[in-house]
Amino acid sequence: MKIAIYPGSYDPITNGHLDIIERSSKLFDKIIVAVARNGEKGSALFSESERIAMINQSILHLKNVEVDSFNGLLVNYAADKNANAIIRGLRALSDFEFEFKM
Repeated sequence: MKIAIYPGSYDPITNGHLDIIERSSKLFDKIIVAVARNGEKGSALFSESERIAMINQSILHLKNVEVDSFNGLLVNYAADKNANAIIRGLRALSDFEFEFKM
């Protein structure tokens, strides 16, 4: 089974996020939209439960997508979920440079 994780803060979820989720849902058997619990980014606009509810409402039509939250290192979360891939979105060249370093 091909499982992919799409991590992010989703504060709030955007049409760009939804586009990536919809397109990747056609490539993988299961997508886990993983809401990061990251206190280092400052105060969030929406609570974790509000963000999860917004995402769940937005993906009702996608049967192979689920929403979860995680804390700690993404690599550990991915191993726990038996994920084969991590999905990342790139908006500009600066995003690519940041992701390439990671």
